[in-house]
Amino acid sequence: MCNEAYRRTQIGQLRDDWHQLRIPLRFPEGIPNFAPLDGFRITDRVEILRPAADAPHEAEMVTRRWSWPGPGGRPVTNVRPDGRRIAHASRCLIPVDGFFECTNPPAPPPGEPKPERAPKSRWAFSLRDHPWFCIAGIWRSDAQVGEAWSMLPCPPGPDVAPYHHRQVVVLPLDRCARWLDPVVPAAERCQPLPAGSLQFRQVR
Repeated sequence: MCNEAYRRTQIGQLRDDWHQLRIPLRFPEGIPNFAPLDGFRITDRVEILRPAADAPHEAEMVTRRWSWPGPGGRPVTNVRPDGRRIAHASRCLIPVDGFFECTNPPAPPPGEPKPERAPKSRWAFSLRDHPWFCIAGIWRSDAQVGEAWSMLPCPPGPDVAPYHHRQVVVLPLDRCARWLDPVVPAAERCQPLPAGSLQFRQVR
């Protein structure tokens, strides 16, 4: 399951592309730096999009932490939406250029010993023909860390299934509006994309 993603898109392009949705975008805490991120991980603070608190049909961008503490202090990095009713106000979008998945390293050639600590193979996934996209998420307020967010997983699509038994919910721009629409059930959006939607490359 994804525990790292990356984002290199600049805020100007995101704002221009978002304008196509005709959903006003606010920056209640000021326009963020939105620096390029070759990778961000659990507990890092990055930008998310969510329904504006006082205007449900508008969106706002804020910077929040990835994960809140779960049982025993273990970070909650993803929350399965299976059968869960996800309130509109708690939905969010995480803008990214792509995400990473890891697989076990390839077996050594016959006759060679297996390394004790061979690094896992690492794969970068991005959305074909799209410079950026969003991962569906939810956010909540936590007494220890304040407001934080978590990604939503779903069964793997054909592009991810050979690498992992779950994947994050990938939303192209035209599907982001539906995720923030209060009348659209969450289950409708928490589905994998068709084969060929994602492109991938090995980075380790």
